[in-house]
Amino acid sequence: MPAAVHKAAPVLVPALLATVDALLVNGAGFGRGMGVSLLAAVALLWRRRFPVTVFLATLPGIYIGYIWFAPMIALYTVAVRRTDRRLLAVTGLLLAVAHFLPFPASELSFSDRRQTALLLVDALVTAATPIALGLLTRTRRELAARLDELTRSRAREDRLLADQVLATERARLAREMHDVVAHQVSLISLQAGAVQISTRDAQARDGATKIRELSVRTLEELRHMVGILRAAGADTEELTPQPSLADLPRLIELSALDVAYDSGCDPAAERSEAVERAAFRTVQEALTNARKHAPGARVRVRVAETGTGAAAPRLLVEVRNGPPDAAAPAPDLPGGGHGLVGLRERAQSLGGTLLAHRTEDGGFVVRAELPLEG
Repeated sequence: MPAAVHKAAPVLVPALLATVDALLVNGAGFGRGMGVSLLAAVALLWRRRFPVTVFLATLPGIYIGYIWFAPMIALYTVAVRRTDRRLLAVTGLLLAVAHFLPFPASELSFSDRRQTALLLVDALVTAATPIALGLLTRTRRELAARLDELTRSRAREDRLLADQVLATERARLAREMHDVVAHQVSLISLQAGAVQISTRDAQARDGATKIRELSVRTLEELRHMVGILRAAGADTEELTPQPSLADLPRLIELSALDVAYDSGCDPAAERSEAVERAAFRTVQEALTNARKHAPGARVRVRVAETGTGAAAPRLLVEVRNGPPDAAAPAPDLPGGGHGLVGLRERAQSLGGTLLAHRTEDGGFVVRAELPLEG
């Protein structure tokens, strides 16, 4: 019930006010003035649907019946509902003329100039007031609608930002999964392969074989998951905590490869954390690739600071491996093809470069140059 009253009140209240105005101005008797006044009051019930027609129907009321409420309310509705300024000017002029002219028009006299001027000002104010209020109401509604649209637009932007953050986290997770899990699983597979070859115990050999098969299967599933997660996009930030250059000796020790490590920089020196993480991941991925594609090859890891004088100092990370040893068993580990791509993206996001290519002796080299400040 309250909702129905709230909906009907804006329609009924103006008509009731116009009816009271007609009764007060024209008295209790029913004549021509009362008739046009009541007609104007009833016409207000349709003012929202036919604003211009209703306004024209109220003009006889102000001209003959001398009522104010009905024509002013009708003109206010025209100003709210119609945007044509010429229409507003014409309707305002009609109301001013109907209010200024006496009934009948033959009684119009300009003998008293002061009285005529007052009537003219009164007519103009009577016509201008509802137009001004109507324009103000329409402007307020338009501003409210635009504010609502801005609010919805901001909500959409917040959702897009949340989706972008989620995509960034997925890409970040994909990179870390590839760099960390693939390295460790491939190391497990390599150790299992060594046990499989060296042991004479059939049960131990079967166990090592199963471990290698599970490792290969795990890497295949990891490759599929990495592809899905990386499809969400790339980012320039990393998860924490992350390793640094100080962790490289331990990484090389656990790699089970023939690695010569040449460090020409102080691991404890202050450098950008992002740069140190990128250097560590570069070495980690290069060792993983050497283990998969060049079993038994010698690997040389070199880390140094370059750049002197006017040149900006940079961190050089180079991992070079020779050709594979034909006598060494191949680990047969799957590759997703994302490792070098991720390293290149990581280097470019820091303002550096990464090159990876085969060497003339059949080996492979990965060379990254990173700005020390990232």
